[in-house]
Amino acid sequence: MNQQNGTIEEILALQQYSLKAEDKKRLLLDNLYSLTRHHYENCKPYSNIINNLKLNLSEQFNSIADVPFLPVRLFKNHDLRSIPDTDVMRVLTSSGTTSQTVARIPLDRETSMLQTKALSAIVTSFIGKKRLPMLIIDSEAAIKSSASMSARGAGVIGLSNFGRNHLYALDENMKLKTDEVLAFAEKHGSDEILVFGFTFMIWQYFYLTAQQAGLNISLDKGVVIHSGGWKKLEEMKVTNEQFKAGLADRFGLRRVHNFYGMVEQVGSIYMECEQGWLHAPNYSDIIIRDWRNWETLPIGETGVVETLSILPKSYPGHSLLTEDLATVIGIDDCPCGRKGTYFKIDGRIPKAELRGCSDTHAAGV
Repeated sequence: MNQQNGTIEEILALQQYSLKAEDKKRLLLDNLYSLTRHHYENCKPYSNIINNLKLNLSEQFNSIADVPFLPVRLFKNHDLRSIPDTDVMRVLTSSGTTSQTVARIPLDRETSMLQTKALSAIVTSFIGKKRLPMLIIDSEAAIKSSASMSARGAGVIGLSNFGRNHLYALDENMKLKTDEVLAFAEKHGSDEILVFGFTFMIWQYFYLTAQQAGLNISLDKGVVIHSGGWKKLEEMKVTNEQFKAGLADRFGLRRVHNFYGMVEQVGSIYMECEQGWLHAPNYSDIIIRDWRNWETLPIGETGVVETLSILPKSYPGHSLLTEDLATVIGIDDCPCGRKGTYFKIDGRIPKAELRGCSDTHAAGV
């Protein structure tokens, strides 16, 4: 592929969240057009879709809203890849209950490397480049080595690269390893540490267990990164504000960042800033569409999220229509100082299946 006016590597090398929306969209447009052509030429099912839509790829798109999108559900029922089988390094699978078909996302070495670089650019912009002692609110069983890995396992491995002296806080039965966690807190509690886990699991197995046992574990300088499982917490009447308040009260954890992402576009995560808004990074963006006619919606109106990313080369996942609802809050003017689009998630499309990373685990609890 010949990517113009800013290669992926050059965009990833920029200070994260430094591009204003208009500058970023020009860079994204060239790369997204190139990716569309690449997948059209190398993925037969994708080319069939483009042909059926009677889209002309001989000319550049006028805007990123013109990039054809695929519904994420398509990856559950079709094998979509733009690389030969021999180049598949790993297949990521979405979370799914026993009655659901999971998405299968093939990665080659190049796409995997780009996703790792992108994740590093985002996370280090929030926590710095120094690797921190890390408390992982999960079981080590989640990362069993395999050519096929779940979204949960991929998330744990991806974030563990930013830590050291890792402690998995849960055993294979999802029980809190209280003595080991207390020893970790005793050793590192006065230091800056990284805590990572999926949202429901942090609440259910870490916070509630500590609360019921009367444990107050001091992790005052810690920073928490978490995602997934909000549907289950909503059923428990736990809001984002209550989640943060609980962690602050029980563990002294006040730097808490949720992120929005999906296995179908892994690496393109949208981190929550200090103001509580999710931010699109330099190499990715979102569009809000009206579910009645798929037209784009302006700032302040709620619709279906389309996510766009210049990372997926091994499969046509560069423009995806999700099953989530969101509202763009603003562009380039968040009080946190980060440029680009910032937004909030408003829930799932009605009747959309339960598929969040920890929502699936919670369904079996």
